[in-house]
Amino acid sequence: MSDPVLSLKDAALSLDGNAGRVDILHGISLEIARGETVGLVGPSGSGKSSLLMIMGGLERATGGTITALGHDLTAMNEDALARFRRDHMGVVFQSFHLIPTMTALENVATPLELAGVRDAFERAEEELRAVGLAHRSGHYPSQMSGGEQQRVALARALVTRPEILLADEPTGNLDGTNGTAIMDLLFALRDRHGATLVLVTHAPELAARCDRVIQLADGRVAPERAAAE
Repeated sequence: MSDPVLSLKDAALSLDGNAGRVDILHGISLEIARGETVGLVGPSGSGKSSLLMIMGGLERATGGTITALGHDLTAMNEDALARFRRDHMGVVFQSFHLIPTMTALENVATPLELAGVRDAFERAEEELRAVGLAHRSGHYPSQMSGGEQQRVALARALVTRPEILLADEPTGNLDGTNGTAIMDLLFALRDRHGATLVLVTHAPELAARCDRVIQLADGRVAPERAAAE
C-alpha cells in the first residue's frame, strides 16, 4: 500500500491497574489507505476501542509506532497531538460527549472556534443542515433525543473537514431505527467529505458496509477478510 493514511507497526498498549500491569494490545501492524472505510470488530474486551484510541493519539501506545498522514504520533507530546487531532481528525463516541451548557450550534462550532476559524458559526450551521438539524440549532443536548444528539456529534466531528474520521460504536446507544439512520448518515458524510473512516462496531450490518473488516481477539489482529464475504 503506497502512502497509507494510517500505519501501525508493532503497536502495543499496556496499562497499570490495581492487579498490576495489563497488556491490552500486542504488536499490531496494519495500514489503512486514503478514502478507505475499515470496521474494527471482535468480542468485548478484545481491544477494539483501545486500538481506535491509539490511532487517534487519545491513548498513548506503549510500544511500536503509529503514523498518521506521515506524522509519527508516538513522537508527539500531548499539545502536539491535540493540535494534530484538531486539524486532521474527527472523533465520534458512543456517548455523544456534547457540552450540556452549549446549544447544538455552539457544540458544532467549538472545534472551529478553537482553531481560530472566523466563519465558525456559518460553517456549523451548514453542517447542522447536512445532518438535518438546522431547526434544532438553538436547542441544548437535554432537549434532544439520543439520535439527535448523535447527529450533532457527527456534525461536530466533521465540521473541520478532517482527513480521518474515527467512530467508536456510533450506534451503540441508539435503538434500531435511529441506529440505521445514523449509519446512513455516517457513510453519506464520509462520501461528502472524502474522509478515511475507521469505526468500532458490534453491529454486523454496519461492519458489512465497510471496505475491510479487521477482527480483534485478545488484543491481536486475526487474519483479515473482506467485509462483503
